[in-house]
Amino acid sequence: MEIKILGPGCPNCHAVEELAKKAVSELGIDAKIIKVTDIFEIMKYTKSTPGLMVNGKLKHSGKPLPSLEKVKSLIQEEV
Repeated sequence: MEIKILGPGCPNCHAVEELAKKAVSELGIDAKIIKVTDIFEIMKYTKSTPGLMVNGKLKHSGKPLPSLEKVKSLIQEEV
């Protein structure tokens, strides 16, 4: 499984990255978490950051930030 965090590196982007790491850990899933900070690459998928992609599908973008339970749910949809 591949999870991408889309964002320039702001505190909200870091928060979503931490949520994704915790969700993967709690779910016991083997996933590669990749940070995408290049604005041109981000714009291919969304104009609102932070973004969360799972297996190439945009699952969340912008605010409000998702809860841990929501992130776990979004990841489980792609298992």
